[in-house]
Amino acid sequence: MDPMTPTSPPPPTSLILIEGNRLLREGLTAMVGHQEDFEILAALSDREGVLQKVQQLKPRIVLLDLGPRNQDDVRLVETITREHPDVKVIVMDLLPAQADIIEFVRAGASGFLLKDATFDEFLKTIRLVASGTNVLPPPLTDSLFSAIVNHEARRERVFLSSAVTLTKREREIVRLIAEGLSNKEIGLRLNVATFTVKSHVHNVLEKLALRSRVQIACYYTREGTTQIDSAADESRMRR
Repeated sequence: MDPMTPTSPPPPTSLILIEGNRLLREGLTAMVGHQEDFEILAALSDREGVLQKVQQLKPRIVLLDLGPRNQDDVRLVETITREHPDVKVIVMDLLPAQADIIEFVRAGASGFLLKDATFDEFLKTIRLVASGTNVLPPPLTDSLFSAIVNHEARRERVFLSSAVTLTKREREIVRLIAEGLSNKEIGLRLNVATFTVKSHVHNVLEKLALRSRVQIACYYTREGTTQIDSAADESRMRR
């Protein structure tokens, strides 16, 4: 490519917003519409037709207001992330209970937004999730992430075939994900491009039959010393 040729800006992050409060829905739509790196494809007042909209519009992010607790939002998140692995779901609520957060993480949610967040925090969360980072409620991040990982690790054994083998680089990335590093931070640590890290993460998810980075961290918590770290030690000894 000619170095003088200007590069095109990346496409905006596409969003579907599900918010029952009309004033909040229209306000967020208007405010986000002024951001060059975001594009709201649809703003819905309820869950009817959400799956069809996701299938039709293929957003990068779904922003889901939890609303009344009688709605099966966990199942909706699980269906979206199962049928559309490239779509990230951010849950919006007042400060949720730890049990609720664990349920949504298990269902595949990638981020949480508190209803009293500032607009800057709102935008930052979306940008982080779009880049591949899982975001928990800020007041709970430090303690809760460990709690979720440990809770998941105690649950049913991760679906893992003994025939599955991770490459040395994939084992390194699993370990760094468990440390809480983002794709960009992993790339800097390993001196590789962020795109390369994303590719490795995709391969790890497929090999381990997992759906999210949190589940990768859970896998490392459960299997790390017996499979990941020992394999890495063997690799170093063969050099």
